[in-house]
Amino acid sequence: MSVEDLQRYESEVELDLYRQYREVVGMFRHVVETERRFYLANDVDIQVRSTDGGEVFFEVLLRDVWVWDMYRQGRFARSVRILTFKDVNVEDLPPGDNAPA
Repeated sequence: MSVEDLQRYESEVELDLYRQYREVVGMFRHVVETERRFYLANDVDIQVRSTDGGEVFFEVLLRDVWVWDMYRQGRFARSVRILTFKDVNVEDLPPGDNAPA
């Protein structure tokens, strides 16, 4: 497989993922963005935690989730738990919103 073939394949997968997103975004109430992933979720719980050394991190629990990840076969999950030292961005979607985030 050539580099061009690989780039074409990744572009097609990314476009397909965007189309899937457009189909499901209206089913969710929140957009959640971390440094590594993008999620749609209906329930978001964020807890601020700290290590024994005093570093702050976030524990994020998402329920009823769709994961933007082109390498996952199944994008829907009942729940997702995220641990991160970076900020988490959560946006509320208007009911029935179909606009890209």
